[in-house]
Amino acid sequence: MKNLRNEFPILSQNTYLNTASSGLLHDSLLEFRHEHDLDFLIGGSRFRDSQQQFLDSVRNTIADFFNCTSGDTILVPNFSLGLNILLNGLDKNKKVLLLDNDYPSINFTVQNKGFEICYAHIDEQLEHNIKEALELHKPDVFIFSIVQYLSGIIIDLDFIKELKTKYPELLIIADGTQFCGTANFNFEESGIDIFGCSGYKWLLGGYGNGFLLFKKDILDKITPKLYKEISKKVNYDESYTNLKARFECGHLDTFNFGSLQLSLKYISKIGIDTIEKTIQDLSNHTKTELNKLNLLEESITKRTTHSSIFNLKGDQNLFDHLKKENIIVSLRGGGIRISMHFYNTAEDIDKLLSALYRYR
Repeated sequence: MKNLRNEFPILSQNTYLNTASSGLLHDSLLEFRHEHDLDFLIGGSRFRDSQQQFLDSVRNTIADFFNCTSGDTILVPNFSLGLNILLNGLDKNKKVLLLDNDYPSINFTVQNKGFEICYAHIDEQLEHNIKEALELHKPDVFIFSIVQYLSGIIIDLDFIKELKTKYPELLIIADGTQFCGTANFNFEESGIDIFGCSGYKWLLGGYGNGFLLFKKDILDKITPKLYKEISKKVNYDESYTNLKARFECGHLDTFNFGSLQLSLKYISKIGIDTIEKTIQDLSNHTKTELNKLNLLEESITKRTTHSSIFNLKGDQNLFDHLKKENIIVSLRGGGIRISMHFYNTAEDIDKLLSALYRYR
């Protein structure tokens, strides 16, 4: 992967361990963006004449990447907005299971919609805690992040399949924003009913793009009856009355979704399996080294598998120290969050470790 680092200029002067906050732009994406706006500059409104065909091609690219049908792929500016729209149409009598301290765009959004809520605790026994919460509270909906943004704990996706088999009526909604682009994922074979993602982190798509994937017939089940009744009565064109229009209302930006499409093709060219192995090897190495320094919580060290996001014991002073060393990280959850993508190397971790030793 070292030869790919040249496509990310920031890496020449900095140790970038912050993809969990924002993915990087790559040279080929910048080229696409320049050409896109040049075409708009020259063509004016004619530039949008083929927008529908172009956006359909984006849906096809997303569907191919995650093994979903393009007809059940919805484009949204970000996952948070898509989830808000989705929840606005759900029966408020539904009971929702959340993970405590999950991403605020999930938990805060559900909390302020008025649903009855129950929780499962995030620790080294996450899957066991979820199983207990399901048996105790019997929720109708389970909404969660596949990878926790604070700790990097990743849920066992085989466990999710087992849940769906045991609880077929449970509506399972997953946020893949801290997951998509780090590992191979087959949506159709997963136990997840609705899967969403914002594209600006590990997918390297820049801001303003995301998507929702729906299993067959799920979109129809979660669409309010009134919406479907009015859709049949009024004389609007399909862009207003189909089931996806509730999410894809207004214009969709070809600049942003084109950026996502190009980056998905870029990742596919490298190979998602290759990326997954690179990230996992780097994560294993990082976990071992940080554990030697006693910088990780037991909830991380006791789990067999982990993502490439770690939260180190540290404060503002350590953050400022790393910043002076040109090591880009985030202050999150009372600690220092680091995160590695395929463009990172063991040498990056060595630089981090050296800076930590100097600080100590």
